[in-house]
Amino acid sequence: MGKPRGLNTARKMNTHRRLQRWADKDYNRRMLNHLGPFAGSSHVKGIVVEKLGVEAKQPNSAIRKCVRVQLIKNGKKICAFVPNDGCLNFVEENDEVLIAGFGRSGHAVGDRPGIRFKTVKVAGVGLYALYREKKEKPRS
Repeated sequence: MGKPRGLNTARKMNTHRRLQRWADKDYNRRMLNHLGPFAGSSHVKGIVVEKLGVEAKQPNSAIRKCVRVQLIKNGKKICAFVPNDGCLNFVEENDEVLIAGFGRSGHAVGDRPGIRFKTVKVAGVGLYALYREKKEKPRS
């Protein structure tokens, strides 16, 4: 048969285009609002619920230091990686932390199974500044 053509096919072409757009992954995500725990923002604040170690995937053998965080904006609980050696010591339970994505748009990175976020700030101070001893964590 082929495509519908001619003067009276506008409705047919519109509906066809509307249906075909759902095959586009970006359009589908945008329309269905699959935004994840961040709800569209790049960073989000949360409260540390617990500190935990996550075993790395094969063939690596390590315990990756992570924190379980309850987000302030919607109450969802997520697991966030704490970067750098010994930085878990700066993070206490009930601290307010700033969480960012891990750089793969909602996918886990490297050998950390299911961990899609990383910790950026603790109690309003950058984690890297604490690690480099440029700043101190405020006493509360």
